[in-house]
Amino acid sequence: MQSFLGGNEMLRIENLTKSYGDKVAVDNLSLHIMPGEIYGFIGHNGAGKTTTLKACCGILNFDKGEIFIDGLSIKADPYGCKKRIAYIPDNPDLYEFLTGIQYLNFIADIFGISAHERKEKINEYSELFDLKANLAQHISSYSHGMKQKLAVISALIHSPKLIIMDEPFVGLDPIATHKLKQLMRKICDEGGAIFFSTHILEVAEKLCDKVAIIKEGKLVISGTMSEVMGNTSLEDVFLELEEKDA
Repeated sequence: MQSFLGGNEMLRIENLTKSYGDKVAVDNLSLHIMPGEIYGFIGHNGAGKTTTLKACCGILNFDKGEIFIDGLSIKADPYGCKKRIAYIPDNPDLYEFLTGIQYLNFIADIFGISAHERKEKINEYSELFDLKANLAQHISSYSHGMKQKLAVISALIHSPKLIIMDEPFVGLDPIATHKLKQLMRKICDEGGAIFFSTHILEVAEKLCDKVAIIKEGKLVISGTMSEVMGNTSLEDVFLELEEKDA
């Protein structure tokens, strides 16, 4: 089991490089995320955000560099890493032949969650996201927003230390979006960490502790919100960086 020495980063990306043929999707990217931090990941379509997130989850292999989850190498100990994380993609692919409750119990089985604990978690989160009345229905009947809510609930069942989310607010109504933002803050206040991509810059500006902007696979700026924004807005910073070398 490989691990790094020193520090207590929840996520440590070191010199990550990933190519698809001649296309370099992520170019020598390094980021460190600490417990308690909500870390926003900003960039235009095709900038390398989803590739980075999937590499962090062990879904994609990468060419160079290393990724550590809570001190464990995603390459050397993918099983140990995946027990510590949850991943919510931008378009969740769920087993639609199952009902909502069957799917949640399936996920709980994978992580070895006790009957008592899973019942508590499912009740808490399904009530929070107003999905409890729909859990007996087949997922095939769910709207996109309902599927997104189910994906969020399933991600929280095993109390992950790190949650990685790709455009988590897409498809959610304003009430569910507000509740998810509150929940993200609560999780990090209790010592967890969240790394998520978003195109909604106003949300990132208000919600995130730190932010990184990626352009054509390269990190162009990162730091606390105040360090990145200065006296302007995150939108102004992003647009200015996008216009450079355009």
